[in-house]
Amino acid sequence: DAVLGSGTRVLRILSGSENAELEPILEEYARDAGVRIEMTYQGSLDIMRALGQEDLAYDAVWPASSLWLNVGDTGHRVKHAESISITPVVFGIRKSLAESLGFVGREVSVQNLLDAIRAGSLRFCMTSATQSNSGASAYIGFLYALLGNPDVITEEDLQSETLKTQVRELFSGVDRSSGSSDWLKDMFLAGDYDAMVNYECLIIQANEELTARGEEPLYVVYPYDGLSIADSPLGYVDKGDDGQEELFLKLQEYLLSEETQNEIQRTGRRTGYEGVSPENEDVFRADWGIQPDRVLSPIRMPSTDVLMECLDLYQTQFRKPSLTVYCLDYSGSMEGIGREQMVEAMSQILIQENAEQNLLQASEHEVNILIPFEGYPRDVYTAVGNGEELEALYTQVEAEEAVGGTDIYYAAMEGLRQLDDYDLGQYTPAIILLTDGVAD
Repeated sequence: DAVLGSGTRVLRILSGSENAELEPILEEYARDAGVRIEMTYQGSLDIMRALGQEDLAYDAVWPASSLWLNVGDTGHRVKHAESISITPVVFGIRKSLAESLGFVGREVSVQNLLDAIRAGSLRFCMTSATQSNSGASAYIGFLYALLGNPDVITEEDLQSETLKTQVRELFSGVDRSSGSSDWLKDMFLAGDYDAMVNYECLIIQANEELTARGEEPLYVVYPYDGLSIADSPLGYVDKGDDGQEELFLKLQEYLLSEETQNEIQRTGRRTGYEGVSPENEDVFRADWGIQPDRVLSPIRMPSTDVLMECLDLYQTQFRKPSLTVYCLDYSGSMEGIGREQMVEAMSQILIQENAEQNLLQASEHEVNILIPFEGYPRDVYTAVGNGEELEALYTQVEAEEAVGGTDIYYAAMEGLRQLDDYDLGQYTPAIILLTDGVAD
């Protein structure tokens, strides 16, 4: 999250994480206009869900795609929504690997990508399709391509066993997942990965850093039969306050002005569906595989009902199953509010009726491991699948009392030992430490 400017008038924006790259532009406006812009970053699907809440504590929303405004704004509270920029969702592949796969200098289909994954030649990072627009958009693009590009995806299409097999094979190539596009970029830069699915603009940002480090850049591949576009709409949440509406409209006008649109283009975002201005072509480098003159023809998104069915299938059947170790701090300092918050958080994950509300439900092959700890790990509890074993983990979460000292390292090391028992190539692994960080 970010606070930009220091004025007395405040504009609160709930935004997709990819807009963190625009903070210098927003900071300049906030300083000159004498306002304070408070940016809260969430995944686009979280923004969709927030729009369904009665009390939305923001003046504006700025998801990655208009899709989530259309699905989430059932109360029609969002006004003045305008696209600030557009960027396609692409594959960024280490250039030497892209060359060895034969992807450089030619059109690449989703089937070509799937063939490389089947051959064990391509693994990639991607945001969760149920938490972030880049992951959801890429996934819907995959479905369209694998179905032979129908006019629109139907629920009947999703029942195809051939489709289910192909999608599972495709997602078997996912190395790591993330809940947000900007965090995915940062994770990629901090790790040792071959490829990621992300916005073209964030691939450009990543390449600028990789090049500055003297490392190999990513080569951009546009899956021509399943290309999806993020159109970055900024919309006002109407609460009847004319002063806030005026404040919003001035910011939006600034962002859509010719000068600012040119600045936005310098960050690697496009401001139209056909080409970029000549002075910005150096940002969209051809040696990185970027095609600034490519005419972008996005896929057609399915109806809301079919979209939600797609997301449910992703979460419960298609994605690589998660292997998650929860190290939960039950030391004395957690007594009271800390323990209550931790138990509540776990109820949203382990109780499947709750998890389903946020598209976080487990799949049948999921593994969840619970390690309650204080000065030492108290025990290890494991649940496989999405049935009674998983609900039983929550019963254990409720039963543990907060007493004793704290050793987060001991617990984390035990989590790593637990992972040794599994073939991590078959899972998306994670160790999650829930603690107040206070050593007793």
